[in-house]
Amino acid sequence: MKKNSLALLFALCSTLIFGFDWPQSTIIQSDQFYSYFGQNRGDTISNSLIFSDPSEVKACEDGYLTVVINDILDENDFFPSALGNAFIISHTDGLLTVYGNIDSSTVQKETLKLKEIEKDTIIGTSGNSAWQQGHSSLEFQVIDTKNNTAINPRLLMPRVGKELPLYYQEVYLVGKNGNKYKLSAQNYIPAGTYKIYKKRQQIAVPYSTSVFVNGTLVDKISFDLLRQQENLICVAGNKNYPKGVLYPDNDLMLLGEATLTLGKSSLQLQLTDILGKEFPAIYIISVY
Repeated sequence: MKKNSLALLFALCSTLIFGFDWPQSTIIQSDQFYSYFGQNRGDTISNSLIFSDPSEVKACEDGYLTVVINDILDENDFFPSALGNAFIISHTDGLLTVYGNIDSSTVQKETLKLKEIEKDTIIGTSGNSAWQQGHSSLEFQVIDTKNNTAINPRLLMPRVGKELPLYYQEVYLVGKNGNKYKLSAQNYIPAGTYKIYKKRQQIAVPYSTSVFVNGTLVDKISFDLLRQQENLICVAGNKNYPKGVLYPDNDLMLLGEATLTLGKSSLQLQLTDILGKEFPAIYIISVY
């Protein structure tokens, strides 16, 4: 929990110091993003916020034009080839902003020659150069090079409109032996340590997920940032959870881990969005 608290503190401090503007000309509502930061993305956890509609793309803050990626294969760290045509701008204190899925035909030659780039400078128009295959929208990232982490861009940008609701459609406990139990109104579960999953939403990702057993917080996963561990992108809870644990398949998403001991236990789950709205669920479990 200590690591998670430090990560949250860092992200909140960054919000105060590095408030970015919108990286595109058209401002969209918070419930209209195409895909949230931290969403399941093939073999990894997405460190991009993907916008919903084509738009002019602009620099969200003053900085230096550091790298222009032109449809090359680059599978290192936080800059996969899935970005397509992309611009990377460096800012103060080791932060980078990454603007992917740009239509190269809309980029002015003068822009490519810039070293310093001012806030609101038009970079180009979002296109179909990245992984989206037909969805012409901006893929936006914020990278902290000092701490080798990706920051949730929504922490640093204005938030407009309501959030997408978070929900529990199906909840499962998965034991160390792989046994899987679907939770319902009445539950009889063997004692042990379990990973707790819910059915994944296709767009929205909670800002955090919390697990309580008999009123005690036992795990909390936060999507304020992603970090690398042994070349895998992970989210932080009681431990760092890589993609294979966070999203074991295309349908499930990890909420946390809990140990259930003999007797009757109250398992409380809580999803929290970026505005702090909580979505709780409680299950009473007889543990044998």
